Order: sequence, then structure tokens, then C-alpha cells
Amino acid sequence: MTEKSNLSAIPSVDAVMAHLAERGLDAIQPRAIALRLVREILERERAAMLEGDECDGESAARARRRILADVEAEIIHSPARGLVPVINATGIVVHTNLGRAPLSEEAVAAVAEVARGYSNLEYDLLRGARGKRDYLVTDALCELTGAEDALVVNNNAAAVLLVLNTLAQGREVIVSRGELIEIGGSFRLPDVFERSGSRMVEVGTTNRTHLSDFRDAIRSSTGALLSAHWSNYSISGFVERVSLRELAALGTHFGIPVIHDLGSGILAEPAKLGLAGEMTVRESVSAGATVSTFSGDKILGGPQAGIAVGTASAIARMRANPLMRALRPGKLTLAALAATLQSYLRGEAETAVPVLASILIPLDALARRAEGMADSLASSLGDVARVSVVDLEGLVGGGAAPERVIPSIGLEIEPRGDVSTGFVKSAMLRQSPAVVARTHEDRIILDLRTVAESQDPAVIAALLSAFEEK
Repeated sequence: MTEKSNLSAIPSVDAVMAHLAERGLDAIQPRAIALRLVREILERERAAMLEGDECDGESAARARRRILADVEAEIIHSPARGLVPVINATGIVVHTNLGRAPLSEEAVAAVAEVARGYSNLEYDLLRGARGKRDYLVTDALCELTGAEDALVVNNNAAAVLLVLNTLAQGREVIVSRGELIEIGGSFRLPDVFERSGSRMVEVGTTNRTHLSDFRDAIRSSTGALLSAHWSNYSISGFVERVSLRELAALGTHFGIPVIHDLGSGILAEPAKLGLAGEMTVRESVSAGATVSTFSGDKILGGPQAGIAVGTASAIARMRANPLMRALRPGKLTLAALAATLQSYLRGEAETAVPVLASILIPLDALARRAEGMADSLASSLGDVARVSVVDLEGLVGGGAAPERVIPSIGLEIEPRGDVSTGFVKSAMLRQSPAVVARTHEDRIILDLRTVAESQDPAVIAALLSAFEEK
């Protein structure tokens, strides 16, 4: 195929827009954005053809179909469209890249209710005067954790920043070398120390830190002692860590506050969730932490938020910090968090909060769904793929309990013939809603623990459409 004929396969902008209209895709993006995306895609194709990188041996008709398919995919899934729902078939319950915790029906309803009109965000209905948003969820948090006071900011990193800046600005914070964590998005605890205005003092070694290491590092310039959860890794073998209770006792002896970064705040019963040994927020408070910080959108199962609970004096100082205004959450976050906490207070969290409900789905329920889906897919796909029900291991995810797996059940799809696993996986991502799955040894793995039963038909439809594309 010559360069000229290759270029002739590229449709005009008007032709592409007409194609999108025929497919009912012209309203997905505002016209101005759609035009920009189409022009960028066509220019990219033109440059690739001129370089000789595309369409080698490809007919003009096939090249045109491929280009139109690429345009459709980008129109549907371009970041310019904003957030869109996806189906999480990875088995990772709290998936950071997929928005972490799905909200409960009660939380969604609460967000919708306050979003469509005015609310008492900063208005005290009892006094008929200006109020403070800082107190809207305080009672619930204190009741659930046993803390004297609580406040909410926009994420846990912000909570750590605020407590360090409040309690230890210009002073030293002692932390075990084995707890200088880095989590997703290149977030590093030492960087937060620097921005907070405190100075980090490392003690111990990567695998062993003793109470005496903390005691020997204390001096007049010490502002706080800090303990951080191993959020996304574990150390085994010749290991020793200082317990929070020991660290709190040391802090009390010297009159130094102790900060505990829990990462993922557990309010439910850990053993029931398969997380035996993980510390709950109530246990952190009971152990003597001055301030405990944790996320609202991990195992707690609420919206993205950073929560700090602790002594009345420490939380009051944090609340008065000018940074609090920069870090405070909006009304939608507070509405969703309040509704989520109410589920815990009513004893309904295990069924009402999707993260907990997902972790607690019985294996026999997953098996029943998997068998039904496998039968449907096998009869439709015929010889183009082998479909089987398989035992799987999922993860809690979200930087919580990195080595704790959750037994699960799902589907294994093995494409046959000239259909590749990579093609099917990519095609599933082009569906609406997109289905995000795992792959293993040329097989597509769909873990049903993170797929709502109501989404099963959409998963089947996405798979069938993916194979039809070939």
C-alpha cells in the first residue's frame, strides 16, 4: 500500500462527526470538545502514516474502520468527559485507581439532597446564627472511636500535614526508619514532614526499632513521636516494632504528643473482615495516641476525607490552625461521611456500606453467580473462547493490610483462534460502562467479589461486544 493510499484512508472531520451522530455518540461530549478530540486523532494518524509506522499491509477500508473505532473509544472514555462509572472486576475492593470506596445508597441520597439546594453547612439551626462545619460529624466520630474530639479535612495526607504543623512546627518529630512510607502517587511521609515545618528524626533500622531508640532521641527540641501504619508493604522475619501503647506511655512520661497515622481507619470488627490483628481506630485512641489520623474512603467505606480524632486540646489546636481553612472538606463530603457514619451507629454497616458488604459476600453466593454467567457466556461465545469458573484471591486494597487476601470466585476467559487476550481486555475498556479486569497467562480474569450482582448482565454484554469487535 502506498503512502498516498494510506492517507486517503483518513476520513474528514465532517465525515467522522457524521459517523458519531449515526452511532448516537455525538452528545457524549460537548461539540467543541468532540471536534478537538477528532482533529487530534486524525492528525496523529496522519503523522503516523507519514512516518510509515501505521497501516503496513492494511487496506484503506480496514484502516478507516480502525480509525473510526479509535475515535469512538476516545469520545466515550476521554478524560475530557470527566468521571464516568466503570465496573471493577479486579477483585481489589478498595481500588485507588477506580475511585476507592463506592458510597452506600444512604450516602448517595444524602449527597443528592444537599447538592440540589441549600443546607446548614455553616448555620446553627438551634441558635439561628452562624455555625461551624467542623462540628457536623464530631459527635458520631467521638461515639464510634471513643475520642474526646474529632475533625475532618479533605484526605489523610492533609490530616497528617495539619497535625504535624499544629503540634510540631519548627520542632523535631521522631519516627522509626521502618515506617517512612511511600504510597501511590509518589506520596512520601518525609515530604509531608518538610512541608509541615517539622524536622524528621529517624531512629532504629528498617526491620528493628526498640523503645530505647525513641527514648534516646528525645531532647528539648522534640515536638512529637509518630507511628505510621505499613500501608502497602510488610516486613517479616527478624523484625521488632514499638507498640503504640509503649510509645504513648513514653510520650506521656516526657509530656510529648504521640501521633498515630492509621492510614485506613477500621471502625468495624477486623476479624470478621479477615483482618485480624489490624488496629481499629478505637484501639488506637484507647492505646493513648494524642491524635489518630485515617482515611474516610478506605475500609471505613465513605467519601475521600482525612479524619483526625484525639484529645480535646490537640484537636482544638488543629481546628484553630489557619491551615484548617485550606484543608476543610465541602458539603458533599460531609453529607456522605455523615450518612456512612450513621450506618455504623445503627449497626447496619456490614450490609449498607459497600466495602464491608463486598468483603463479606459468601463464597457460595459468588459461585452461584459465576456458574450462571459462565453458562450464558459459553453458549454465546461457542468456540471462540473457553469459559470456566475459578477460585481466586482478591485484596482489600487501598493501602490496607497488604498481605491479606480474600478468597473469591470468578470467571476465567481464554480466547481462542486469532483473538488475543490483550485485544479483548482493551475492547472491554472501550465498552460503556468499561469493564476493568485482570489478565493471567493469556487469560482474562473476572473477580465477582467487586462486581455488584446488578452489574452481571453488563459484564456479559461487554465481553460479547469485545469478541464481536474482532
